[in-house]
Amino acid sequence: MQMKTHDPSTIFAPVGPYTHGLEVVEARRLLFITGTMGLDKDGRAPDGIEAQCALAWRNISAILAEAGMSVRNLVKVTCYLADRSYREANMKARAAALGDHRVATTVIAAALLEDGWLVEIEAIAAA
Repeated sequence: MQMKTHDPSTIFAPVGPYTHGLEVVEARRLLFITGTMGLDKDGRAPDGIEAQCALAWRNISAILAEAGMSVRNLVKVTCYLADRSYREANMKARAAALGDHRVATTVIAAALLEDGWLVEIEAIAAA
């Protein structure tokens, strides 16, 4: 599978580690990952945004591995943060998880379903 980025010179440059458009060429499989929180195996959320972001990315990596994929297969990520002030922690955890892999990304500040949940991440992967 090949991926091609699309960052036209006629619009603003990406303001972070993402691409405006990511084209998947000749993919045979798509994996849609439901909104995944920073919860441990017992469904508990650790204290703090850093811990929850890291755990959310570990959970996503586990889902990808179950499907025979890795973060290199991600093409779209949407992060929901319980507070805008969590932006920096989210970006650090994302960078730790994705490295130099650039994907189409959206980050939204929103109320999450449960008190204590600080981040939820959904993703699409292709192989």
